[in-house]
This record gives sequence, structure tokens and C-alpha cells, in this order.
Amino acid sequence: MNSRHPDATVHILSSTVAELHVGSDVAEVVAPDSLALRDRVVEEIRQIAASAGEPAHATLVEGSSRWPLVVHPDGTFDEALEEAAVDTTAVPVAAAVPAPAPAPAAALPVTAPTPVPAVPTLAPVTEEVARPTVQDLLDSRGGGGRPRATTGWQGAVRRATGGLISPAPGRVEQSRLDREKRVQRRLDAPRTIVVLNPKGGAHKTTSTLLLAATFGTLRGGATLAWDNNETRGTLGWRAQHAPHHRTAVDLLEDLDEASNFRGSSLAALDHYVRTQVDARFDVLASDEDAAASSTIDAAAFDRLHALLRRYYRLMIVDTGNNMRASNWVAAVAAADQLVIVSTVREDTAASAAWLLDGLREKGFGRKIDEAVTVLTAPSSRPDRKLESRLSQHFEQVTSAVVNAPFDPSLVDGGPIDFDALSPETRDAWLTVAATVADRL
Repeated sequence: MNSRHPDATVHILSSTVAELHVGSDVAEVVAPDSLALRDRVVEEIRQIAASAGEPAHATLVEGSSRWPLVVHPDGTFDEALEEAAVDTTAVPVAAAVPAPAPAPAAALPVTAPTPVPAVPTLAPVTEEVARPTVQDLLDSRGGGGRPRATTGWQGAVRRATGGLISPAPGRVEQSRLDREKRVQRRLDAPRTIVVLNPKGGAHKTTSTLLLAATFGTLRGGATLAWDNNETRGTLGWRAQHAPHHRTAVDLLEDLDEASNFRGSSLAALDHYVRTQVDARFDVLASDEDAAASSTIDAAAFDRLHALLRRYYRLMIVDTGNNMRASNWVAAVAAADQLVIVSTVREDTAASAAWLLDGLREKGFGRKIDEAVTVLTAPSSRPDRKLESRLSQHFEQVTSAVVNAPFDPSLVDGGPIDFDALSPETRDAWLTVAATVADRL
């Protein structure tokens, strides 16, 4: 039996800041507005619940007000308030009929009074008293007031005057804030994003990691980047190093012993996934043993997917180059959102276009219509005419096209240093993540 985590206490400090207390640990939770703060608080408690394998209990505190909250491992939550008080005052039928005036004393009989028949009464009328909920608490603070500028000349003025003059964010900063809010939108269930292009060198693995880093950083974890190559992929190599080399194959083998994961917590997966601490997401690598003969097929993918969705809100799946492989098809079938990636090259783009045609023939036309295409520049001086032509084509066959710039920090093929990414690259992948999030 799992040992239960201590109850959490969340102190609401403002419409955008809260403190989460669990035992002796204290963590700050920050969000752009009250709605996002609620979602982040729930997500933090959900992670406690997933780790324990059972609902997590918390108390939200603001001033003298306290609201109990129970969050389940799947992210659903209950506002565990006490039963509302009810008014049980009985309303007799006779109360609606005026009583006859009493007779004069002289007219009263001297004999014993005649018994009065019992007057039937209605059942008590109960009325529930509405009480405020957790949602009311957080909504009551509104949107947190006007956003304060942190960049540009507006931010410089605010810092120079110590906040006495506080301009609103400029157009560029407001655009970033809006896209961040879209990425942080609440999901009502786990979601699976699948990254596709059957040609090698199309930017699939890099795209998977950049998407996972963007979602993980802004959503507070519970994000997984998963290499679904049937044999060997490179996602594990491009991720930051971990203290172990276990892969999806090891996880699958241990899944065969069903008792290993019956009632297990998220901590059990630490032996298989590689945590990317700074970017707040995990990586599940594909097989890295050159001498191994095992492969991941459709049944194996489905079993892994069923397990992993118990613990992760978002899974970004990297795929191999063989679109006929059963695990490749299984990933597409499980996808809530497809991301088609290509560099701005004729051959890579033609491979992506061929892929879309093939998927339509396989019956995935609706998923293609809703897919997002990402075109990445292969050099610092891409062919703008080709880029325009490719954008025009994929805008007609998918729901959106986003262009990402060339970044020299991604060229060497080694582990990605997210801190080394250029501001332009970060901004472009924020746009990609927001565009994908809109469709989840």
C-alpha cells in the first residue's frame, strides 16, 4: 500500500501568486491571471496525487477563508465542501387559513372540551443555502488588474520610476503574454501530439524536444517527449543526460509483470524516463542497444500509451521514418493533434506532402485537416521564394503553418541546450505551441 503524502495547503497571496506547502516543502506558484493560477494550483496538486497513486487533499487559504479541495491523479478535482445547511422549518397547512375568532367566555360549554381532530401538515420544505466555492474565491479577484510591462521602453520606464509610472505591455510583449496564456489553457483530459515526416533529417526530433520544453516550462510539468521509433531513435541522445540508460523497451518488459505497476506512483517511472529539470519535462527514449533484436509494435505502443497517459497531461511523440510500421500507424491513430515538420527544402517538403496524401488514403483525412505544419529554415539564409511556395501549399492542406528560424545552437546534433536558443527561436516555438494548444 502506498504511503499517503501529507495534505497540501495553498496560500493565495494575490490573483497571480500562491504558495504551496506540503510538509516542510514550500513552492511558489505564479500565473498571469486568476484563472491560470487556479489551473496551476490544481496541476501542482495533481502531480502529488499521481505520485501517490491516490487523490491528494489540499486546503486553499486566503485571509480567514479556507476551501477544502481534492484533486485526483487524472486531474479532475472536487471542491470538498461540507453539506450546505438547510432550513427545516415546517410549514403547517393551517397556517394558510385564518383561525376563527375565539367565542366569548360565557358561551363556552362547561363540559369537557371535544377533542380537535389532528390537522395534517406538509413535509418540511428545505432550501439549500448557496455557499462560495474555490472557483468563486479565485474569480472574485478578477483578472489581476492591468498587466505590467516588463520589456521594451514600457518596462524600462516602470523600472526607472519604481513602478510609479507603469505603462501597459507593448505590442510585442502583449503578443507573448497572449500566446503563453493559450499554451497554459486547461485540458479536460490527457492529450497526445504526434510529430511526423517519413524523411530523416526533417527536424522531427528537434521539434519534439522544443515543443516539450515550451509546454513543460509554461505548464509546469506533466509533459513527456516520447521516442516511438520501432528500433532506435535519437531523442534520448538529443536530451540532457540522465543517471540511467533505460528505454521504452525496458518499460515494456517490466509491464509484462502487471504487479509492478498496479497502483504504482509516478516515482516508479523515474527509473525509465529522463527528467529535463530546467525545462520541466521527461523523455522516454527508444531502444539504444545496437545488438538488441526487440522492436516496438502497435500492441506495445498501445500498452505503453495506456500507462503513460495515467501520469502525463501532454505527450509529444517523435516518430520514425517508416510509415508502414505498425507502431507508427498506432501513434497516428492515438494522436489528438498531428504536427507535420519539414525543413525548407524541396525533398523534405515533398516527403511531407507525400505523407499527407498517404494518410488521407488511410482514412486520417480529418486529422490532416486539423494538423499544424512547421517549416524550419535549414540555414541562416533560407530560400525565401521556396519558403513562400511551401507555406502556400501546406496552408491549403493543413490548418496552419508556422515558420521557425535557423538556430546555430541546434546544428551539432548533441544534447539541446535550451538556454542557448536565440530569442527568435524561443518566440517561434512559443507560436508553434500556442497554435497546437488551440486545437487540443
